[in-house]
Amino acid sequence: MSQPNFQTMSRKELHAYVLAHREDQEAFYAYVDKLYTEASWIEMPPLQSLEDLKNYPEFLEKFGNGSEPQDNAV
Repeated sequence: MSQPNFQTMSRKELHAYVLAHREDQEAFYAYVDKLYTEASWIEMPPLQSLEDLKNYPEFLEKFGNGSEPQDNAV
């Protein structure tokens, strides 16, 4: 059986493949690489309190208005 081309798979397709083939380390590493290259997260230091969130308006803008993430695969 031939290996699928992980580079041509979408993040959602690759996520489903990794879940179905948990022993496939190459697929897992391709998935992690894709997550890293598509980096849709916001980096920020640990919060000391909930009030610290107001110091990160880009975080509140992205997640504070109840919007759904673009890809629910992660």
